[in-house]
Amino acid sequence: MGEIKGTTRVCGLIGNPVGHSISPVIHNTLADLCGIDMVYTTFKVEKGAVDTAVKGAHALDILGLNVTVPHKQEVIGALESVDPLAEAIGAVNTLVRTEHGYKGYNTDILGLERELEEEQVELKDSPVILLGAGGAARAIAFLCVSKGAKEVVILNRTEEKAAVIAEDVNRHLQSKAAYAMKLSDYGKLTGENYVVIQTTNVGLYPNCDDAVIEDEDFYKRAAVGVDIIYNPAETKFMKLMKAQGKPAYNGLKMLLYQGVSAFELWNDMKVSKENIRKVYENMQKKLG
Repeated sequence: MGEIKGTTRVCGLIGNPVGHSISPVIHNTLADLCGIDMVYTTFKVEKGAVDTAVKGAHALDILGLNVTVPHKQEVIGALESVDPLAEAIGAVNTLVRTEHGYKGYNTDILGLERELEEEQVELKDSPVILLGAGGAARAIAFLCVSKGAKEVVILNRTEEKAAVIAEDVNRHLQSKAAYAMKLSDYGKLTGENYVVIQTTNVGLYPNCDDAVIEDEDFYKRAAVGVDIIYNPAETKFMKLMKAQGKPAYNGLKMLLYQGVSAFELWNDMKVSKENIRKVYENMQKKLG
């Protein structure tokens, strides 16, 4: 990390908890590589204190913030303006400083989009299955439909929760592509070559032997699997995919690219491929 001076701009992450975050590795490495006088740290913010925190950050001339759980929805009320896609998703993870406040964006979506492009996973005209119906699934459903997926099936234990996402996405994007199904009904799916995106925390360390669906027949119908979990580096979901000879990717590049996208928004620049590669190596080192 470069020398911290009186001119050094501050960025950071608000959420609770934040101590385990790998975001400082991303942004401090980028600042070093790009020669930008900026430092990035974490700020633990309690529920109910988000509005105060955001206004205080603006008063302190903080350049930009990332937002993580549980504040991605609550923060919207504290913003000067919100990017239309982030508003439709109903979740913001990146705040960009403007004269009178912050503008909110959702770079989680940009992160996944860039990961899928890099791994040559095509959403256009593809059938997609989303496992789970939380905040991440909601954002990813918007991405898939906006990119022209043939269908987006949201599988969740409680079908009602998935149905709300499907209805919102279809209404906002004037589509009929998204629909909900009860997770236990996955056997009724009739398609082939699904892009399957695992958005739940099932399989997250330390519960590394768990997967939302264990049935190998399910994985035979997939073309590719993407897990948004990155710890462990190979989840049970990914192992089940690979056992059927299907490519599978974890969420580390999604995390990388959402960070790169935020850094680019704050500093009004493009990060080179070479520097992105170096940041990714640092993230892998940090995770061991």
